Amino acid sequence: MNGEIKEYNCGFTNDNKWFRYRAAAIIVEDGYVLFAGNEKEDYYYSIGGAVHMGETAEDAVRREVLEETGVAYEVDHLAVIHENFFNENQGGLKGLDCHEIALYFMMKSRGTRELNSNSYTQGVKESMYWLPIDQLDECRTYPTFMKQYLQAEHHGVEHIVFDERTNQ
Repeated sequence: MNGEIKEYNCGFTNDNKWFRYRAAAIIVEDGYVLFAGNEKEDYYYSIGGAVHMGETAEDAVRREVLEETGVAYEVDHLAVIHENFFNENQGGLKGLDCHEIALYFMMKSRGTRELNSNSYTQGVKESMYWLPIDQLDECRTYPTFMKQYLQAEHHGVEHIVFDERTNQ
């Protein structure tokens, strides 16, 4: 192993069942929310990724945000617990019945949309996109609850469950 520490994601695949424990960020600056995208996918997705074994979700979201944006954002608070079930997949998840639990953290505003991103996901260059919150319904974004969530007032942590499986 040459002194390398192997990180293990909190997730597994068993037959055609796939599960992941994920930490994600909600980053808002001046009416815009930050999403990621890449040339292989035709949609935008939230900043974040799998929590590693032995890592807190808060540490995971800080790590993922730094990896994807090049900026060390601070966590403001836990905002959403998202349980997501889906099976209409492409790419690496094609044919899998998926179950994901994600903790979404609201990150503290920095007062600027300047980033230093040089991120890759599964070997593909990722780009960061500041999308206007009031125009999110014109974009294909995941999670789909984000526009409605960002346009409402919240008290405490929201628990959102989506079941987008077909043929169930």
